[in-house]
Amino acid sequence: MPTLQDHIRSSGRSGHIDFSIEERHEDYVISRMPVAEGVLNPLGLVQAGAMIWLADVTASVLAIGNREIGPEGKGFPLAVSLHASLLGNQKDGEINAEARFVRRGDRLMVIRTRLTGKDNRLLAEVTSTHIPAN
Repeated sequence: MPTLQDHIRSSGRSGHIDFSIEERHEDYVISRMPVAEGVLNPLGLVQAGAMIWLADVTASVLAIGNREIGPEGKGFPLAVSLHASLLGNQKDGEINAEARFVRRGDRLMVIRTRLTGKDNRLLAEVTSTHIPAN
């Protein structure tokens, strides 16, 4: 079995993220990601990028809402700014994400997504700004 140093020195990387949208509403979206091997860092904790990815996808689903996305993605809510505060982590279980609007406009949307883990412990808060693709 490779050591932590072996892993750090190696050039190969891979991962796999599974998640599901649990609830879709006009004002919020809730999703869930099981903590599995594909999202863990070498210390056995969830890799920060996996948490940010979950927040971004959850926010994007909220931003899309009932909009029809046009050919070649026209109207897709592109994230143009993202601020993440990583406040905790865990090694197993599930991570839940809840995205809600801070501002909801036709050309600009700001969404705050809270990620929680075991016992509803706050793991991250991510605020993202989205504009529709042309």
